[in-house]
Amino acid sequence: MREIVVISGKGGTGKTSVTAALAHLASQDGPVMLCDLDVDAPDLHLLLEPDRAEEHEFVSGFEAVIDPELCVNCGLCAGLCRFGAIVQGPRACSVDPMRCEGCKVCVQFCPAGAVRFEPRHCGQWWSSSMRFGPMVHAQLFPGSENSGRLVALLKTEARERCEAQGVETILCDGAPGIGCPVIASLSGASQAVIVTEPTPSGLHDLLRVADLCAHFRIPVAVVVNKYDLNEANTDELERQCRERGIAVLGRLPHDEIVVRAMVQGKAVTELPQSPFADALRGVWERLASVAAYRPKTIIPTMQAK
Repeated sequence: MREIVVISGKGGTGKTSVTAALAHLASQDGPVMLCDLDVDAPDLHLLLEPDRAEEHEFVSGFEAVIDPELCVNCGLCAGLCRFGAIVQGPRACSVDPMRCEGCKVCVQFCPAGAVRFEPRHCGQWWSSSMRFGPMVHAQLFPGSENSGRLVALLKTEARERCEAQGVETILCDGAPGIGCPVIASLSGASQAVIVTEPTPSGLHDLLRVADLCAHFRIPVAVVVNKYDLNEANTDELERQCRERGIAVLGRLPHDEIVVRAMVQGKAVTELPQSPFADALRGVWERLASVAAYRPKTIIPTMQAK
């Protein structure tokens, strides 16, 4: 089983559109498991329109809840809370769940025993089916934490369902950046694909996420989207990739077909032939050949001269 994670150093590089197109191309050789790991702002479902077969609650951590019938309104908990999560009212104290960090100080020191410590419902996750195969995806509630734990849960579910259904490829749409959800996305992956763009911020963030992959010894390949916005920057980006032993899978042109595909809820490769779709087919062919190859050395940028 191979697990390919599509990530980006910054948002807006076209990562989700590329993932959907790769899923379409991969499915021509058999079903592919799709996994949307951008749990804070998932959008892969907008292109793939999955049918939700199972819905599950994601419960992680705890939060304090004050019983107004037991509260004596002494205000001790409000004074001890370092996060300003407790408000003392005219008759009883109450907890602001958006501020509560689950530290349990109020639970321990309440003289009336009025504070309960309840599991925190942070979001939902689903097991679905779509036109390219099975899919697992999730949505954290606004302001909720533990995105890394939810990503790890999705990856575990995806692997177990692949084994049960005989699916050989997991294709993951990761989150942008280098934070907890990205680190969790890379765990156990056989290949990372970084989608970038030829801008100063694109190059900077590409190198940051490449360093992250190097730290965890995950093989890296790069796709340059909208390469024709600045071909000099594209050449420099590819030069730096070569210096670090990072494979460049291909260049994708700026093409309005990406917007048309979004409007129709389709992958770009499902629409009539276009330069963008042709370039993506070349990317998939090269990716299929390198996904099982682990480079001996990936040079982190901090070590580069």
